[in-house]
Amino acid sequence: MALRPMRVDWVATPPPGAYQRRDLGRPRQDYAGPPSYPVPPRWGFPLLAWRWPTSVAVDADEPADSVDRVQRLARTASHALGLAALTGLWAAGSEIWRYVLLLLSRYGALSESTVGVSDAMVVSSSVVMLVATAMAVVFTLLWLRRARRAAASAAGYAPSRSDTEVLVSLFIPGVNLVVPGSVAAELEHAALRLPVDARPRPSRLIRWWWGLWAFTCLFSAFTIAWSFRDSVQAMADGVLLHAVADLLAVAVAIVTAVVVRRTTTCLLPVDPSTFRRMRVVGVKDAPAPELRTFRAAGSPR
Repeated sequence: MALRPMRVDWVATPPPGAYQRRDLGRPRQDYAGPPSYPVPPRWGFPLLAWRWPTSVAVDADEPADSVDRVQRLARTASHALGLAALTGLWAAGSEIWRYVLLLLSRYGALSESTVGVSDAMVVSSSVVMLVATAMAVVFTLLWLRRARRAAASAAGYAPSRSDTEVLVSLFIPGVNLVVPGSVAAELEHAALRLPVDARPRPSRLIRWWWGLWAFTCLFSAFTIAWSFRDSVQAMADGVLLHAVADLLAVAVAIVTAVVVRRTTTCLLPVDPSTFRRMRVVGVKDAPAPELRTFRAAGSPR
């Protein structure tokens, strides 16, 4: 049976005392327009815009160790790391192009416009890469802080280092080669809900990231020290070293984004990659649903 739309007639009934007493002897007149009241009526709907009831989640209502916050920061950090990787590729390409021009200058003088474009590309790409890298570092550290809290809440024990100790260790030469890998291994250990008395054993991904991070830091320090040499050959080699350092920074940004996403997935109550989402394709031998013949006044459409 198909449902038919119901016709609803709204009838306005004035409150008692709104009209004066009529003379019953006069003939009743037909309806000639909307009702009019001698005084403003005090009844009716409130002067508010009607809308469906909604529930909006506010960040202040969520706990500091909420996994939802970690997921949002993980997406932001991954995007920032991707932007840093793209700018690193641009900087590496600019340095390689400058090295190619240096090789071509051995056989003749280069035009002023070509050298100017190359210098502009190197300077602009370096500045943009520094800004993008700073943004990626800030968002990654914010994610790390939230992830450590969420992992501690899920595992039931606090990390061995405080947030201040982790932040200070990143700026101490030599210490920043060891502590980041240890912090990542402890975070992975807590995210997997492993016991507190077990020694953290970093996964292969964490070990690769740790080694790549340490090698990139050492190579960047070597490149900076090499730039103080003033010979022509040393300057040419410095251009090539800067290109390799930029490529290593790109690799670190990409692997860091993978580590962020994998650790965030480990913090979830259920890994969404372990099951397939099911959908209804068809229903066979099922009784027909009972259709309602009317709709209540307060029921949603």
